Amino acid sequence: MSLPTAAAAAAPARRSRPRPMRLGVAPINLNGLPSHQELDSPSGVLVPQLSELSLPQETKLDLKQEDIESMQELGAGNGGTVHKVLHKPTGTIMAKKVIHVEARNSVRRQIVREIQIMHQCISPYIVSFYGAYLNEGDISICMEYMNVGSLDNIYKKIGPIPEDVIGKVTHAVLAGLVYLYRNHRIIHRDVKPSNILLDSQGNIKIADFGVSTQLINSVANTFVGTSAYMSPERIQGGRYSVQSDVWSLGITLMELALGKFPFQSEGEPLSVFELLEYIVNEPVPALPAGQYSSELEAFLARCLIKDPASRPTPSDLLSNPYCQAAADKEVDVKEWAKVLL
Repeated sequence: MSLPTAAAAAAPARRSRPRPMRLGVAPINLNGLPSHQELDSPSGVLVPQLSELSLPQETKLDLKQEDIESMQELGAGNGGTVHKVLHKPTGTIMAKKVIHVEARNSVRRQIVREIQIMHQCISPYIVSFYGAYLNEGDISICMEYMNVGSLDNIYKKIGPIPEDVIGKVTHAVLAGLVYLYRNHRIIHRDVKPSNILLDSQGNIKIADFGVSTQLINSVANTFVGTSAYMSPERIQGGRYSVQSDVWSLGITLMELALGKFPFQSEGEPLSVFELLEYIVNEPVPALPAGQYSSELEAFLARCLIKDPASRPTPSDLLSNPYCQAAADKEVDVKEWAKVLL
């Protein structure tokens, strides 16, 4: 079926600013990231650059800086930049992410491990990894170029995403999350609209998997960009689990449906810390009544259960009737994607 470029959705009721953190709530983990102990990495000495980083030969492929021609900047942050590039020997268009890191030896080892894992991940729901190389101390990671872009940029351009497309997004992301954990024991840790990408063939894929500690961006930039999608247990310093990704998916899908971030307040925007308090203390957001299917409403309610022990896993949700129906439904995402170019 053909789809419009936007779906009408009334704005949810405006919420008041959050109350102060209640007594008894565990302290907020300001980093929202694993500790060095969680990474099983001993403390190392600081190094000025990554020139000594030894990338396994199989991850290097034939990528060399002199063979890469930059075409367009796709994004930038405190930790690095992403460019659309041409690999001249093969004519392949890629997305090249350059990471600027002054890291501990333990962090460098973690980067090598994560690049090795990226090389092994092959799934129609995961952005493909082409290789990595070092250039003047920076690490360049070359990935599949998704030419329509991120769902974050798409909804900010056209407004709310059609519910039929949201169903396809749901299935693709869950299938990707299940693949990562089942095959590589990877928990994504950074599910959000900017990490869900679309191409002109209608393919929906997730990016930046398993790299929440080292390859996303700097710690400060990661915290600000990712904290909005953190589950309550992670904000309170609890352990990360696959159920934490499910919470992030629920917030992401609601954001796509509404065409804006679900947590809203009256007056000035919430600060990062007010937002974290809101997520922990206040009722979970909900779609406006009567404007979406009851199946989607029920699915999101399951994703946004605050108790992680009661929240389903990605595998549970992949077999959920809503997700199964979305997978089976004929939706011309390719035609919809072409309109966005």
